[in-house]
Amino acid sequence: MSRVFRKTLRGSGPPGGHPDFFAAEAAGLRWLADAGAPVAKVLAVSEDAIELEKLDTARPDRAAARAFGAVLASMHDAGAPRFGSPPTGFDGQLFIGRRPLSSVEYDSWGEFYARERVEPYLRPALEAGNLTASDADAVHAACELVANGALDDAEPAARIHGDLWNGNVMWTPAGVVLIDPAAHGGHRETDLAMLALFGCPLLDEILIGYQETHPLVPGWEGRVEAHQLHPLAVHAAGHGPGYGTALGRAARSVLDAYA
Repeated sequence: MSRVFRKTLRGSGPPGGHPDFFAAEAAGLRWLADAGAPVAKVLAVSEDAIELEKLDTARPDRAAARAFGAVLASMHDAGAPRFGSPPTGFDGQLFIGRRPLSSVEYDSWGEFYARERVEPYLRPALEAGNLTASDADAVHAACELVANGALDDAEPAARIHGDLWNGNVMWTPAGVVLIDPAAHGGHRETDLAMLALFGCPLLDEILIGYQETHPLVPGWEGRVEAHQLHPLAVHAAGHGPGYGTALGRAARSVLDAYA
């Protein structure tokens, strides 16, 4: 019998709860698993809770990191219908952490990313006092550049985890296992940029495994800060002014590079 890790709305959900909160998590985990990703196994899900197979932890090691990079690339390659597409078969509300996440679909990555992954979190960040008007102006200007296609390429919509910070990368005796996705159709560089933003262990080895499986488009290093606008905006909406400052700095770097 599997050991069970149970999460409830009291400890994990948004204020007031939402009937789709755990259903969205379960749908994302299953969608990523369909692409061959190592994810926490869903044992049961309801409006009030989700039960996952409990994981043992282990120290990060280079072989596991490189293997994770390879499987992450393969997961991305499984694709999605369009940018913004939700997990197949799920038509409810998506979330990133406790915040709603749009599932409006686009053919253009830049327009999708600016309109649905960055701009929705700016007003909450301003209202919380975590983002200055000057930094917000810089982010809006960067979003216009991105929305107009400054970073668009021929990459198709990837099947991304969507909230791939270090805390959602579990190192186990069997290798890396992913938890807590905000899964949707996005750009594969966004997952990698989030790993870099929050300091994933052995990221260099992860990137080696990734590049050996599906090389990144040349110049990807210069696009990292653009792909970090989304997680920084989400965090600026509710986790303090330090994230607002970092968001403004990343936006100005995008403007310097592409304006």
